[in-house]
Amino acid sequence: MATPAFEEIVEDFEFLEDWEDRYRHVIEQGKAMEPLDDAFKVPATKVHGCASQVWLHPMIESGVFKFDGDSDALIVRGLIAVLRSLYNGLPVAEVPKVDAGAELARLGLNDHLSAQRSNGLRSMIERIRQVAQENA
Repeated sequence: MATPAFEEIVEDFEFLEDWEDRYRHVIEQGKAMEPLDDAFKVPATKVHGCASQVWLHPMIESGVFKFDGDSDALIVRGLIAVLRSLYNGLPVAEVPKVDAGAELARLGLNDHLSAQRSNGLRSMIERIRQVAQENA
C-alpha cells in the first residue's frame, strides 16, 4: 500500500543505475522540501535515536495524516522527504498498517544506509506510527 508519490520515487529509482545516483536523488528530494518553520523545531517534535538533528511535525486534518520535517543532515532530510511521500495523504487509520520496511526495501535503502542512519530511519517511522495510532 504505497501512495502515488512513493510509487513515483520507486519508478525514479528503477531508472537510476547505481547507488550514488539514487543517493543523490534522495538528497535532491530533501532539498526540494520546504524547510520546517523554526517554531516547530522544539523538543516535542525532535526525534530521538537519530545521529543528526531531526524534527517531525505531524498534522491530522479531516482524518488525513500529513507531516512536515527537517534535519541538519542532507541525506536525512532526503529520507524525511521519502517518508513524506510514503505517508502523507493517507487516512490516519491506514498509517500504522504501512509496512515501511518492505516499501523502503523496494528502494534498496536497507543495503546502503549506515547502521546509524538505519536506526534513525526506524525512529522516524516509529514516531509517525505512534502519532497516527494515538489519533486514529
